[in-house]
Amino acid sequence: MKVFDRFIRITTLILVASFSGLGTAAAQESQTDLYEQLHLFGDVLERVRKDYVDAPEDIDLIEAALSGMLSSLDPHSSYMAPKSFEEMQVETKGEFGGLGIEVTMEKGLVKVVTPIDDTPAQRADIRPNDYISHLDGEGIMGMTLSEAVEKMRGTRGTDIVLTILREGRDEPFDVTITRDIIQIRAVRSRVEGAEKNIGYIRITTFNAQTSTNLKKAFNDLKAEIGVNKLAGYILDLRNNPGGLLNEAVRVSDTVLEHGEIVSTRGRHPDDSSRFSARRGDMADAMPIIVLINGGSASASEIVAGALQDHHRALLMGTQSFGKGSVQTIFPLSNNGALRMTTARYYTPSGRSIQALGITPDIIVEQNLPEDLQNRKPRREADLRGALDGLNIDGASNQEDADDKKAPSVAFIPLEPADDGQLQRAISVLTSMNQNLVSAAVK
Repeated sequence: MKVFDRFIRITTLILVASFSGLGTAAAQESQTDLYEQLHLFGDVLERVRKDYVDAPEDIDLIEAALSGMLSSLDPHSSYMAPKSFEEMQVETKGEFGGLGIEVTMEKGLVKVVTPIDDTPAQRADIRPNDYISHLDGEGIMGMTLSEAVEKMRGTRGTDIVLTILREGRDEPFDVTITRDIIQIRAVRSRVEGAEKNIGYIRITTFNAQTSTNLKKAFNDLKAEIGVNKLAGYILDLRNNPGGLLNEAVRVSDTVLEHGEIVSTRGRHPDDSSRFSARRGDMADAMPIIVLINGGSASASEIVAGALQDHHRALLMGTQSFGKGSVQTIFPLSNNGALRMTTARYYTPSGRSIQALGITPDIIVEQNLPEDLQNRKPRREADLRGALDGLNIDGASNQEDADDKKAPSVAFIPLEPADDGQLQRAISVLTSMNQNLVSAAVK
């Protein structure tokens, strides 16, 4: 039986079930309108199947219709074909083959959201907001995002040529990158500061290993520096695009002793929930500075917002991206899935960061290279179809917007010595420690 015929039969069953439960004239009228629209869809689908210049595949038509329906809702809802869903599951586990870049589709081209730390893409100086127009000389225009991603993946050790369009460069340029196995290290840590007494922890994504690796980082830094010598911690969430909601909750809980971490509210009561911290602070009440920028989104903003509202950390950097919605994965019978926005999330104080972002306590602009100085930053509010930002009381969060909350370019220098935001955090944390020591002596 063809996909089209199955579609008609399933649609008919849904309509029969819907009509049987009608209780009002308004509901009947609504269902009648729905029936007419589905009938129109069936007419168009059948016309394409019969008269398009080349015979299309039924499954391709249905999947294209599903993709269009989901993508019309908001920037983060989508239909995932079986292969895309499988790839997403692999990536969430933290290992996949390819170049090491987070990408999206914009203006018919692949747009770089951020390169992943210590990957071929980062080492090749691929930057956020770069556009990829060709892969090995083949134009991307006309490809789907999944098709482009599939071409970028491949056997370890093989090369691929990316044609890059970058603001500030007059002409496109080619970059040759050698594919590798991308093992996402969600958490990296090292010792910073002139006295080597500051624990630096960078979280690059929120996958299934993030909270476990974070706890290990805390233990490793305590052992390396010594608990009595520690001045505090820097938690770097810059250019972190987010990930799993439950991991954002666990990361926040790692340094919070009590209180709400985040709440979500959706269309239905079942879509609403609250997450609270349990006792235990792996940072042992030491000072924490959290670094954020225009590339800090979603789960990163949940953590930053929770620590800011509870006054557990000092936020430093620039305005975050502003993605304040929750997506739920609904597996389908064809082994694909729907990724659909089902709720908005709120910080403990009831703030929505949707289309606004998190504002640091201390604004520290990054030192930008010359070719990035005129680049227009991108944020959630600039995405087509982005949801409105409504605080938990229903008021618009845009009333809080001002020039201080302007979007920022997501850029981190490769060398720590050139990283103005990091160096400022080290300086502030060092001063805080010196003040604490002086107070203890007195």
